[in-house]
Amino acid sequence: MSMILLADSGATKAEWCLINGTKETTLFTAGISPYFLSTNAIRELVQNEVAAAVKNAPVSKVFFYGTGCANPENAKSVKKALQAVFPSAHISVNTDLMAAARALCGSEKGIACILGTGSNSCFYNGKTITKNSPGIGYVLGDEGSGAYLGKKVLQYYMYDTFDEDLRARFDAKYVTTPVEILDNVYKKPLPNRYLASFTMFLAENRGHFMIENIIEDGLNDFFFQHLNKYNEVWKYPVSFVGSVADGFKDVIQGLCESYEFELGKILKNPMQGLVSYHSES
Repeated sequence: MSMILLADSGATKAEWCLINGTKETTLFTAGISPYFLSTNAIRELVQNEVAAAVKNAPVSKVFFYGTGCANPENAKSVKKALQAVFPSAHISVNTDLMAAARALCGSEKGIACILGTGSNSCFYNGKTITKNSPGIGYVLGDEGSGAYLGKKVLQYYMYDTFDEDLRARFDAKYVTTPVEILDNVYKKPLPNRYLASFTMFLAENRGHFMIENIIEDGLNDFFFQHLNKYNEVWKYPVSFVGSVADGFKDVIQGLCESYEFELGKILKNPMQGLVSYHSES
């Protein structure tokens, strides 16, 4: 029987699913970013952490979706590494945005959005991505993302905008200082993930008007700057994947109603949608 191996990978964590008929085997490994790992390093990781875990199952197809794979050279490196581990398999390497589109829309037309640490969106025609609102990263953009919302939390804290109650809650949870915050943002690696970590403060303090304002304003910026610019957004469902989308789905639903968009699916991560897509395909 044909076995299919799926991978959804960020820079820090990757989720894998081996489909064998109706049986699914899921495992997690370190993330695979071709910006940071060589072809040989990727091959060793997949050989040691994936192939060994599935007991060198006779995989016939591998579909890898990951960060950095929009770059042709990066995609080529990942494909070469996977082919070395699974020499008899058909290998397909694609972007995390395509993972979102297939997981959310399947073979139907729709707008697919990622709202996680970063943000992205596209119009998917049921087969390919035909439009993509430009991604300009967490410094200039990433509206609606965890990094964007977390930055708003820190602005409220650093500018002393929080009322006494929220400031006390923030101080109790994080036990940090303005100097330490600036050091993490401007000097230490991966500041986007550091910023995104403060979305937990939003989730834990729902109901306070300042918290609700940060969430709604941040997500509205994504709707206004990106979704509002697709002509297709009023014709097809708008679906979302990611931790931010899942955590604040009530706000997303409200914004879709305000903008008169048809809300499609909201998923925390794309894997189950990818399993459905590739099982049907």
